[in-house]
Amino acid sequence: MLKGKHLFTSESVSEGHPDKVCDRISDAIVDTYLTADPNARVAVETLVTTNRIVLAGEVRGPESITPARLEEVARHCVKEIGYEQDGFHWQKAELSCYVHSQSGDIAQGVDAAGNKDEGAGDQGIMFGYACRETEELMPAAIHYSHAILRSLAEARHSGAEPGLGPDSKSQVTLEYIDGTPMRATSVVVSTQHAESVSQEEVREIVRPHVANVLPDGWMCPDKEFYVNPTGRFVIGGPDGDAGLTGRKIIVDTYGGAAPHGGGAFSGKDPTKVDRSAAYAARYLAKNVVAAELATRCTIQLSYAIGVSKPLSVYIDTHGTGEVDETRLAEALQDLVDLSPRGIREHLGLSRPIYARTSAYGHFGRAPEADGGFSWERTDLTESLRAALS
Repeated sequence: MLKGKHLFTSESVSEGHPDKVCDRISDAIVDTYLTADPNARVAVETLVTTNRIVLAGEVRGPESITPARLEEVARHCVKEIGYEQDGFHWQKAELSCYVHSQSGDIAQGVDAAGNKDEGAGDQGIMFGYACRETEELMPAAIHYSHAILRSLAEARHSGAEPGLGPDSKSQVTLEYIDGTPMRATSVVVSTQHAESVSQEEVREIVRPHVANVLPDGWMCPDKEFYVNPTGRFVIGGPDGDAGLTGRKIIVDTYGGAAPHGGGAFSGKDPTKVDRSAAYAARYLAKNVVAAELATRCTIQLSYAIGVSKPLSVYIDTHGTGEVDETRLAEALQDLVDLSPRGIREHLGLSRPIYARTSAYGHFGRAPEADGGFSWERTDLTESLRAALS
C-alpha cells in the first residue's frame, strides 16, 4: 500500500470533444452492423475537422448497410451531440466514406472452422483494474472528472444551460493520504460557450456542477478552481481541432491509475480483443474487489491473432490480496472462458450496446437491462469466494 501523501490527476473530455465525436460515430456504426447481424465484423475509424467527416475502415456484414446508411448514422450522431454551428453542422458538413470489405487474410485467422475455435482478431495485451476508492470500484480522479462533464452535458441537453456548447474538458487533482483520496487540490474545467456569455458567467455556471459532484468537503480552494483559463472558448469541437477515433484511451479506461495495453475500443466489434478482452479484464478485476479478495486488483490478458486461448493471465493485487494470486488466476479462468467467443457469450457482447460507451468512460457505469455495460456486473463474487474457500 502507498504510504504518506501524494497528488494524482486524471482528465475527461465530453461527447462534444472532437475525438469523442469520432468515437461516437464509429461506435454507432458498430451498433448499426450488430443490429442487422450479431456476427458482423467492424473496424471503422472516423476523422472530423471543420465541416468535414471522413469514415474509413473494413467491415463484413449485410449489403443493405450502404454508404448512404453510414452517412445517415454519422449525421444523426453529430445532431444528437448538439453540433449546429457554422464551423461544424450535422446537416452541412461534407462527408466522405471509404469503408470497404474486411481482408480475407484477417477473416481466415479469426473465423471458426472445422476443429478450430474462433481466434482473437489481433495480437495484444489488455488490462483491467478495480479499487475501492469509489462505490463503482473505480479510481476517484477519473470518476469525478467524468461526473463533472456528464452533469454539464445533462444541463446543456435539458436546456437548463443554453449558453454552453458541446465541447468540454475536465481535470481533477486529488490528494491521497496512505493510499486513500481525501480531497481535491485543484479542478480544471474548460467548456465551449456562446459568445454572449462572459468568462465569469461560465465560471459560475460550472461551479455548482463541480461542487455537487465532489464529496462533501472535497471542493478545492477557489484559487485552484480553473474555468476556461485561456479566457475564451467560443470556437470549439471539430472546428477548433481535428478529431480521430481512439485517441482518448486513458480517458476511456482508468485515467492513468492503471496500465493500458494501447489498443482503442471504439469502432471495433467484440471479436476484437482490444475491446472485448479489456472488458473481460475489468469484469474479473471488479469481481475480485467486490468479493473482498483484494482492495486493488490489476489483471493483464494477452492474445495472438487467430489463437483462441489467452497466452497469459496475470494478476497483481498490489499487496492487498487475501489469497494467493496464482490460485486467484486459476479460479477466474475456471469460472470464465477467456477465449474471444467465451468472452463475447459470457458478457453478451454481440449486441448494439456500444454508442453509449463512447463518452464518459467505458468503466464504472451501471449495468443496463438490455446488456449494456454487462462487464460491470458483480455476479461472480459468490462463485469466486466458494472456489477459493
